[in-house]
Amino acid sequence: MQLLAPLPHPGKILCVGLNYRRHAAESGMAAPLTPVLFSKFNNSIAAPDERVPLPANAEQYDYEAELAVVIGKRARNVSKRDALAHVFGYCNSNDLSARDLQMRTSQWLLGKTPDKFLPLGPCIVSADEVPNPQKLRIRCWVNGQQRQDSNTADMIFSIAHIISYASQYFTLEPGDVISTGTPEGVIFGMQQKQWLRPGDSVAVEVGDFGRLTNLMVNVPRAASAKAR
Repeated sequence: MQLLAPLPHPGKILCVGLNYRRHAAESGMAAPLTPVLFSKFNNSIAAPDERVPLPANAEQYDYEAELAVVIGKRARNVSKRDALAHVFGYCNSNDLSARDLQMRTSQWLLGKTPDKFLPLGPCIVSADEVPNPQKLRIRCWVNGQQRQDSNTADMIFSIAHIISYASQYFTLEPGDVISTGTPEGVIFGMQQKQWLRPGDSVAVEVGDFGRLTNLMVNVPRAASAKAR
């Protein structure tokens, strides 16, 4: 029996870049003055325990343990004070990234939205079960070795800030997902970079939301070489 992603077809997928102070520092980038928003497509959604094919036209595969927010009520021009009232719940996410594709141009799209590059799950925890989403431990393991261990308290822009900010520019609808950024500990920030490779198992835990685990696998080069 295969457990499906808790939200396999979100209306919109928003992600936030450089939203943890220590992650911005390890990346050698200045902390942003406003939220850095980008998007992924629905093809990037992966279920818990689903295999993630690593595209053959990239080499620098990285993990990003993140807290994902699921919108539950339509939000347009909402204040920070009222923003969390529009949240249905929260779940683990892994904003997988192909860094060489991500950094090829000023637009991150190619490196962020390959198939299955946003695992979600294993469940959505309703907002009433999360009294303070800014005090959640966030961790990541690769092959059982811990790589990330931080807290959502290190966010530069709070979840309320992100929702309010985004809603000033477009409407957030029920079922939209916002992946709110990753803390320090990604491969991109390491001096000795050993990128993910086929056979690696990546696990993410945020708070007590359960564990999200996915195995990285090969994708046949013939299937992806045409896209070079």
